[in-house]
Amino acid sequence: MAGSKSALVLCMDVGFSMSNSAPGEESAFELAKKVIQKFFQRQVFAETKDEVALVLFGTDSTKNPLCQDGQYENITVHRPLVVPDFELLMEVEHQIQPENQQADWLDALVVCMDLLRTHTQGKKYDRCNIVVLTDLNTQASSDNLDVIVENLKQAGTTLQFFLPFSVAADDEGQGGEDGRDPGEAVPGKSLSREQKNSLEMVKHIMLSLDEEEGLEQVYTFRNAIEQLCMFKRIERRPMAWPCQLTIGSSLSIRIVGYKAVTEERLKKMWVTVDAQSSKKDDVKRETVYCLDDDNETEVMKEDIIQGFRYGSDIVPFSKVDQDQMKYKHDGKCFAVLGFTKQSSVPRHHFMGNQVVKIFAARDDEHAGVALSALIRALDELKMAAIVRYAYDRRSNPQVGAAFPCIKPSYECLMYVQLPFMEDLRHFLFPSLENNRKISPSETQLSAVDSLIDSMMLVERDENQEERDLLKPHHLPNPAFQRHFQCLHHRAVNPDSPLPPMEPWLEAALDRPGVIKERCQAQLEEMKKLFPLTDVEKKKKLKTSAQIFDKDSEEPDAKKAKNEEEEEEYNLADISEGSVTSVGSVDPGRDFRALIRLKTLPFGEVCQQLTHRIEQLLGNKNTHYYMKSITCIQAFREQSVKLGNADFFNSYLRSLKRSIPSRGLEVIWDLLVQDAVTLISKDEVDGSTISKNEANQFLMAEEKKEEAAAAPAEDTGDVDDLLDMM
Repeated sequence: MAGSKSALVLCMDVGFSMSNSAPGEESAFELAKKVIQKFFQRQVFAETKDEVALVLFGTDSTKNPLCQDGQYENITVHRPLVVPDFELLMEVEHQIQPENQQADWLDALVVCMDLLRTHTQGKKYDRCNIVVLTDLNTQASSDNLDVIVENLKQAGTTLQFFLPFSVAADDEGQGGEDGRDPGEAVPGKSLSREQKNSLEMVKHIMLSLDEEEGLEQVYTFRNAIEQLCMFKRIERRPMAWPCQLTIGSSLSIRIVGYKAVTEERLKKMWVTVDAQSSKKDDVKRETVYCLDDDNETEVMKEDIIQGFRYGSDIVPFSKVDQDQMKYKHDGKCFAVLGFTKQSSVPRHHFMGNQVVKIFAARDDEHAGVALSALIRALDELKMAAIVRYAYDRRSNPQVGAAFPCIKPSYECLMYVQLPFMEDLRHFLFPSLENNRKISPSETQLSAVDSLIDSMMLVERDENQEERDLLKPHHLPNPAFQRHFQCLHHRAVNPDSPLPPMEPWLEAALDRPGVIKERCQAQLEEMKKLFPLTDVEKKKKLKTSAQIFDKDSEEPDAKKAKNEEEEEEYNLADISEGSVTSVGSVDPGRDFRALIRLKTLPFGEVCQQLTHRIEQLLGNKNTHYYMKSITCIQAFREQSVKLGNADFFNSYLRSLKRSIPSRGLEVIWDLLVQDAVTLISKDEVDGSTISKNEANQFLMAEEKKEEAAAAPAEDTGDVDDLLDMM
């Protein structure tokens, strides 16, 4: 349970026999070290309060409180009981290495028992456990074996062993040819005399502690690595949500809710640190607010308020306005609005990120009887309650459905959020029926049915009981697993590249092997019946310049006809309401409409458009930049069409001069990308710009002296242009 606290001592053999291995095989030391690393990883990332100690035996040195008169030598308490952290992970990675001595594993067990006794005295722990990782290939004295077992029983300490071979390796003719389970012990070797004797002592200890399931606490290294490869999930304490279930104004039932299903999120633990020292204290962040002017005048924090962007305008909202704007209600609520059939609440309308189980208050018998009657009535009638749910006074209310849930051990209501009108997306798609082009044949339908049957994730076992081949609720979140894997690697290996995804995780995300083998023939049949062919694109993509220039190779008569058709179509688009000025919603469309309607002089319409462009450029946002590019393209297009290049060329020149001082390099890059340049003589007879000058205009100018162009002059150019219009 979340909130429980355990004390665990890991006792690892690092003696010289642990490092022996056949060529191409991992030694028992390497496997045992992996088990410890995996365990510590799980404890660190699970954020538990469990305390862990690490004891090594077979070390060259001796460091333990029982070392007296030549006893308990070559045993080292590497770490006392502490909550594991990244420092411990780094110690295991870099400091624990195979050594050249041997030690009695029973002596190491006694040191662990003493460590648990001294460090847990006067403290409360739910569980005390000792884990021994060894190959048992050392001389062990059994003189005090029964005393050790009795002390373990009195202290309530549980014991586990992790070995390179299975506990049955000495049974049935030494476990086969070499006294081991396949792939567990060192290939080509049977158990030594020391291992056989030690294994008998292990069995004696474990069966003395638990006659029925004692040997189930003896694991092999490889099995342990497989079970520990998955990072342990973060345990959450169940948080009760007390409330009143109300039906009308006269019936109220005391309830308590618990989150049964909710999306787990990683904690946002990213912080900015110094790249050299990796310390947070070396970096300080300061936020300064400045006006968007030439001097970047600083604005104090108390002199700013929030603003809500409404189109291209900003509506200011003070803190008081924001508080008054919030929806006010009476606080936490679970009010039944009415009842409906369960079939009328489709599953695709379930939304939200949680499912809440609603129980009666534990100490209220009347509430239990009332809620039980409601749940059973809903279940018998196949009905659901539609409720108004609010978590607290600060949260917005929801509408949801409460379904009855009756289990052998409990009964409750299951609350699921339902959508409001704005949450629904209504899409209309053409019917697939009565369409001969896409109607499948009987053979194709049969092939799809066969494929579905072959990929069924539920099958019957030998006892004709259904068995799930894939259980999503047992599948860990791959993003979490990969995140923790990379964090651990970077913590212990700061300079090496991140490792690839672990094979077990890739396999877990793939189809089960049984399904993959079973559906091969059906997939091949599907390829034959539903062949895929390459379809060539009929239309090539055009640049915006080509679209606006109308492709010069097109005959003039056809070009004029297309322009007339386009005008008629666009006039029909705006026939619902007359356009009187260039607005902020779609300035380019309004500009074209005013030019066609000829209700205002061309210069005045251009002035309105450039005013809108300047407003858009004042918003440092990609969306507004793209909108301003559309306006500039419309400006050029209509100028060419009307044969008047002066207004456009003047504005484009002034815009180019103001780009460095206003920080609008992104706008200029977009203009260059779309080849939006000055209007030349070849396009409009009255233009003073040659084609070569127009092409050179888009090329980046060499940097001149900084003082050559003052910001004040840039503003004046724009103002002069507007005055001229």
